[in-house]
Amino acid sequence: MINLISGTIANISSLLKGLQVKSFLAVVVVGFLVLTTNVSSGENDKGLKERVREQVEQNDAQRPKTVGQWYKDARETEGSPGERLQKIGQQSGEALKEFGSGYVKGAQETASDVGDSAAEAAKDVSNKVGL
Repeated sequence: MINLISGTIANISSLLKGLQVKSFLAVVVVGFLVLTTNVSSGENDKGLKERVREQVEQNDAQRPKTVGQWYKDARETEGSPGERLQKIGQQSGEALKEFGSGYVKGAQETASDVGDSAAEAAKDVSNKVGL
C-alpha cells in the first residue's frame, strides 16, 4: 500500500515537473519570436497616410469626410440651426445611400459565395455517393 501511494506521488510529481518544463519552453519560444520578429508599427509608413486619404476622398459625396471637415461645417452654420438641421438631414441621406449601396454589393458577393460553396458541396456529396 505504501509503495502504491509513493509510486502515485512520484508519477504526479514527474508529470508536474514535465508540465513546468513545457510551459517554460513555450514562454521561451514565444519570447524569442516576439523579440526577433521585425514588426513595423505603421506610423513611419508615409504611403499609408496617402493611401488612406485617397480612399476617404474617393467617393464624390458632398458630406464631410473627416472630423475637421465636420467641425468646419458646424462653425459655418453655427448661427443658423435651421440650416444646420437641413445640412445634417442631407448628409445623413447621402450616408445612408452610400451605406445601402455597399450593403447591397456585400450581400450580392456573399450570395454568390454561398452558391459556389453549395455547388462544391453537392459535387463532393455526389462523388462520395458515387452518382
